[in-house]
Amino acid sequence: MSADNHSSEAHDAHHDADHDAHDGHDHGSFKTYMIGFVLSVILTAIPFGLVMTGVLPTQATALIVMGLAVVQIVVHMIYFLHMNTKSEGGWTMLALIFTIIVVVIALSGSLWVMYHLNTNMMPTHEMSGMG
Repeated sequence: MSADNHSSEAHDAHHDADHDAHDGHDHGSFKTYMIGFVLSVILTAIPFGLVMTGVLPTQATALIVMGLAVVQIVVHMIYFLHMNTKSEGGWTMLALIFTIIVVVIALSGSLWVMYHLNTNMMPTHEMSGMG
């Protein structure tokens, strides 16, 4: 065995060890990225189809769209951001919980504001009675 082959093999072994012990992240594979992509497309197409066809009442459509949006956020966090309970000592799970709380606050706050804007709008005055 020559010195060049030995140093090359040692470098490859060292590189693989560094990569495996890099930071505890699952870097994903083509298969997991494709699963995430297909799920994202499906979770986008369903709300789009519901809104464009109008097959359900507006309130039901809004609830389904928001529910699928939350599911899509979780899909992105799992398949693209590789967040799970094992990586980084559970800190990514804490980030997932925090994200879910923020999304719930944003969605419920948006619905509350839109509902109250609709019910508290100033009444329209008829102009026909003037003049």
